[in-house]
Parts: sequence; structure tokens; C-alpha cells
Amino acid sequence: MDMADPSVEARFRAAQDALPAHVRVARAAAMFLWARDLIRREIRARQGGLSVEQLKWETAMRLYGADAASRRLIQRMLDHVSG
Repeated sequence: MDMADPSVEARFRAAQDALPAHVRVARAAAMFLWARDLIRREIRARQGGLSVEQLKWETAMRLYGADAASRRLIQRMLDHVSG
């Protein structure tokens, strides 16, 4: 199947839209957990032996650091747990 085919994409979207809300939310939550775990593995591979708290805040920085206010708050927590 070619996902560029509008009819295939339309059928896919229709199937997704037909799912109950709780199933769509559960899928989104599972995808978020998968992405967060992938980020954690990448950080561990690059930075090695971080504490659980450092890893948590480094992950948060990758997820939410694009927002300036979030970045400042997360950096404060990183400074706190790293110092």
C-alpha cells in the first residue's frame, strides 16, 4: 500500500476516527512512553552513568526544552540534581 495514495490515507484516518476515544488516548499514551524510553536510552548511551533524577530531567529537557519557560525550570532542576 502506498501511504501517499489519498484513498489509503483517507481510509486510515477514517479507521482511526472510528476508534473509541479511550483507545485513541491509550495509543497516544503508549507512543509517548515509547518515545520517552527511546530518548532515555539515547541519553544513557551518550552520557553514561547519570542518576535516576538526572536522567529524568535530561529527558524532560529533550521533550520540553523548546519552550523557554520550561527550559529554565528544567535547567534549574538539572543544576539542583547535578550539583
